Amino acid sequence: MAKSSFFRDHILLLLLSINGFLALGGVIFVLARLGSAHGSGYIVQYRSSLGVDAFEQGTVSGILIFLAFMVLVFTVGAFLSLRAYKLSRNIALIVQSMTALLLVLSIIVSGALLLLH
Repeated sequence: MAKSSFFRDHILLLLLSINGFLALGGVIFVLARLGSAHGSGYIVQYRSSLGVDAFEQGTVSGILIFLAFMVLVFTVGAFLSLRAYKLSRNIALIVQSMTALLLVLSIIVSGALLLLH
């Protein structure tokens, strides 16, 4: 039985497309929130053990790191999935699923930090 190609696997292409839309949507979401926000202080960290001083403020570069993170997660996830497909299709599916989860979590965290601005 011949092994099918990565680019002919419909489920993997669906997951890759979902991850692409999540990464693009996350980047657009963060950029839209940055454009509508006024001021220079952004909350970039939250430390629950500090009590009143739990929020750490930073510049816009701290928020732009989330954009780079989303793009990096998408590209590394696609590359690892492509390489893992040669070993096992299931590993490639797991990599793409974890990439989608990581992108969703990064959108939630960046949205929560921008909401607290």
